[in-house]
Amino acid sequence: MKAAAPALGLALCCTAFASAQQQPEPDCRKAVTQTDLNICADKDHRMADAELNTTYRLAVAAMQATDKELGEIDAAYVGALEALKKAQRAWIGYRDGQCELAGFEARGGSMEPMLVSGCLAELTRKRTDELRKIVESAEN
Repeated sequence: MKAAAPALGLALCCTAFASAQQQPEPDCRKAVTQTDLNICADKDHRMADAELNTTYRLAVAAMQATDKELGEIDAAYVGALEALKKAQRAWIGYRDGQCELAGFEARGGSMEPMLVSGCLAELTRKRTDELRKIVESAEN
């Protein structure tokens, strides 16, 4: 009987996982349930994060080019790329702390993940705009 218990647990686990995998993605334009709202907020954050990562790579390339140009003038002027990286690391810490704080509005409740994901998406879009401006400024 003891040997059957782990096998039964594994079967239940896999059945639940398969069931969850078969659930269709919610239509985020019509999301009503808290579960769907949480899923949609997470999806929004993941999309914003993907855009941020693309824009950050462009900013890195722009700062590398800036460093190259400035280095031709004087090696002491180089540092744009390191400043970008330092700013990005600091921003990540701010974002994570700020969004954790936003979750306290519904701490432990079913709405907390939506609040955190919504905060992450909003701050990520703002940072993406900041990075875009850096890229545009470097191109001009």
